[in-house]
Amino acid sequence: MSQYFQAGDLVLWNPSNRVAELFVRTSKAVAELVDVPTGIGPMRADDYEIDLDVFVGFLDALVAQYLSSSHTILRSMLEGFIATALVMVDRAGRNVPSLRATVTLDPRDVSVGSGGIRPLGDPERLYELVSKHAAAMPR
Repeated sequence: MSQYFQAGDLVLWNPSNRVAELFVRTSKAVAELVDVPTGIGPMRADDYEIDLDVFVGFLDALVAQYLSSSHTILRSMLEGFIATALVMVDRAGRNVPSLRATVTLDPRDVSVGSGGIRPLGDPERLYELVSKHAAAMPR
């Protein structure tokens, strides 16, 4: 069995039930990190309706958090979710402004190593993951 993530008639993704459930649960958890609603409606039948404007705003806040963090573990925990969500946004013909914005360090998530503050998040890393995820995400 599978569930659909869609915006109106546009199918963004059709994963298996367990993967869909994990994606929705993860979205709720990371939404608290950025204090922004997800834009993912409740499941009805086998569908999750996505409010694209809200979902893009949510993802934009997450990407901004990812890019401004020097904390390797925080970024690692966000990467898979963000890459999956970016595929969905791309399939809807939308973009995420924070991928092109100037990034500054968020002092809440500083990680310091022997060489000083670790590097910030890398948009190229996200683009690589998006490519891999898109190939594995049925519609």
